[in-house]
Amino acid sequence: MKRKMITLVAAGAIALGGFVVVQAQPGGGGPWHGHGFGLQHLTEKLDLTSDQQTKVQPILDQAKPQIAAIHQEAMQKMKGVMDSTLSQIRPLLTPDQQKKLDAVQKAHQDMMNAHKELHDALQE
Repeated sequence: MKRKMITLVAAGAIALGGFVVVQAQPGGGGPWHGHGFGLQHLTEKLDLTSDQQTKVQPILDQAKPQIAAIHQEAMQKMKGVMDSTLSQIRPLLTPDQQKKLDAVQKAHQDMMNAHKELHDALQE
């Protein structure tokens, strides 16, 4: 039971961490990157005319930095909670489990770095 709980918490933190990084990418990610609340999505869902699209785009552009800042702050807070949670769990683990946790965290960090590199390369 203890092992399942630790595995669940670690997997959840890792999965959530990956989501956080993808969503918090500067200049992209999240609902402003072609999904959710972007102009393309609104145009398709609301059948906006060209004139409406022209008027809506500046409104979305104006809100984008504010939403990105709020999102970034929330992600930093979430990372703090996740780090704190893992630091409380870590002493409960055996040395072998700690090694596995370290490996999982390193693999996750490598994946996040690779994703960021890909994102940056696609932005060029």
